[in-house]
Amino acid sequence: MSRGFFSVAIDGPSGAGKSTIARHVARVLGFLYVDTGALYRALALLARRCGVAVTDEAGIAALLPAADVRLTCEGGVLGVFLGGEDVTEAIRAHEISQAASDVSKLPAVRAFLLDTQRAFAREQDVIMDGRDIGTVVLPDADIKIFLTAAPQERARRRFLELEARGAAVDYETVLADVIRRDENDARRAVAPLKPADDAIWVDTTGNTWEKSMRFILDLVKGKLAQCSTDSRMG
Repeated sequence: MSRGFFSVAIDGPSGAGKSTIARHVARVLGFLYVDTGALYRALALLARRCGVAVTDEAGIAALLPAADVRLTCEGGVLGVFLGGEDVTEAIRAHEISQAASDVSKLPAVRAFLLDTQRAFAREQDVIMDGRDIGTVVLPDADIKIFLTAAPQERARRRFLELEARGAAVDYETVLADVIRRDENDARRAVAPLKPADDAIWVDTTGNTWEKSMRFILDLVKGKLAQCSTDSRMG
């Protein structure tokens, strides 16, 4: 724990439950939860509002110097702000989710957000989730977890979430989007989705949310205890 703060990196594909589990574990442990996907969603929302195609790297790069994206976390509740506007709900729209996948492939965007993400871990104990946290953003994280589930399971969860919000979607469309996003994330040239060599692989297919959360919480608590023991012995 050379930085003086404890960091948890949780990577995995869309719909694996990373955000929900990480947010709850962070609340239990008193850590800051950093949803890196929310940062990419916010930039995707910015691009759409400015009429810039999410595949237009030059156009999006021109927006970045003035982009004001902030995360807040109060009482375990994540808030996302764009130019001072609370866009926490707006970035969860289905079309923004898909746009974020395209935006996240752009090297200019990833470079822009890299220091922002690392700064969180330099300043406090964090749990950070995304696609390349353990491999790129926090390669020295104290514990790295690769959280996944079968595409059909992840599509089912996403479908139920969208349905609960009143979105007009069908399961087959959501499944196709999940598979498409998996391919985009795995094949992108910069920071593709893959587990870190020292990541603990956790498959949540068939698990209840409570079971998955408890398993991750126990993993993190175990590593915290180990680091505390090693620090005393050192």
